[in-house]
Amino acid sequence: MFSLLIHERRKQKKSIMAAISEQVRQKKAFGWAARDTSGVLSPFSFHRRATGEKDVTFKVLYCGICHSDLHMVKNDWGFSTYPLVPGNEIVGVVTEVGSKVEKFQVGDKVGVGCLVGSCHSCENCADNLENYCPKFILTYGAKYYHGTTTYGGYSDIMVTDEHFVVHIPDGLPLDAGAPLLCAGITVYSPLRYYGLDKPGMHVGVVGLGGLGHFAVKFAKAMGVKVTVISTSPDKKIEAIDRLGADSFLVSSDQNEMQAAMETMDGIIDTVSATHSLLPLMELLKSSGKLVLVGAPEKPPQLPVLPLLFGRKMIGGSSSGWIKETQEMLNFAAEHNITADIETVSVDYVNTAMERLLKADVRYRFVIDIGNTLKSTS
Repeated sequence: MFSLLIHERRKQKKSIMAAISEQVRQKKAFGWAARDTSGVLSPFSFHRRATGEKDVTFKVLYCGICHSDLHMVKNDWGFSTYPLVPGNEIVGVVTEVGSKVEKFQVGDKVGVGCLVGSCHSCENCADNLENYCPKFILTYGAKYYHGTTTYGGYSDIMVTDEHFVVHIPDGLPLDAGAPLLCAGITVYSPLRYYGLDKPGMHVGVVGLGGLGHFAVKFAKAMGVKVTVISTSPDKKIEAIDRLGADSFLVSSDQNEMQAAMETMDGIIDTVSATHSLLPLMELLKSSGKLVLVGAPEKPPQLPVLPLLFGRKMIGGSSSGWIKETQEMLNFAAEHNITADIETVSVDYVNTAMERLLKADVRYRFVIDIGNTLKSTS
């Protein structure tokens, strides 16, 4: 009995010493975090885990401001935990790799998008569809395997399992390339999956914001005819002259919408505001596909008759998987596809969030982390 007690105490001591050792090895980190549902961000000191044997540690240089960041800092979706460091469009340069890392080395330009973990054992993971894993781990505001909180890219460093890290191709600028890691892959993936990437097809893009302007660029690079559908007539010149869209529809103009009925093979709907799907369904040819990538707060009404009598489809798509994200980045580099951005300093982030809420940006804010994030410690 006495020997058993000694053995247990030794085990406890060893466990405590291991925990202390891990704390010592943890990396000091600094970023900006929201503390409550006000969504206001301010400087925040914290720790990243030590670089594990399969981990890549990199210095963050740029991070895009995604619309999901705005929802998360305000807990609009009901599962945010605080303090919350946002950011899932993250790019930088590798500073350290684990002993078993195979794909990356110090000095590589890399990125991390929406995910930093998955179960690796379900059917979706086996098919490389990590973004549809029931146990996927978000880049921020989630719990990692060992119970610690994940923190995003509004910070100076990242430590991420190499499986969820992607190479940034040469020639792709880090600042204007950062939004590809969420906004870009979110529209690239459904264009590929739903077969709307064939030259000569006619695809509509609903909404000309961060997602919509990428959808136009990718579809045009794929050889697709593109029509932008918007509530804002003043975006017509922007859509056609700057982004290369073939035509433009004002969704409130009944004559324009009527003239375009049954002309489109598919539509990528990027709008998160509540809106009717029926006018969009009427634009589709028979067997056409309406793909939703925006997330309205109120569920849309389902127009059943167009589905029945036109054999039409309404589908959805969420981000993209890791191999597909790398494929998308390579495609973007080959076709010179980047975001139209406004680069801001980290201390401007709260103003940027306010402007994003008003759609006052064309088309993506990117934080210059490397040059403007300064620790106050």
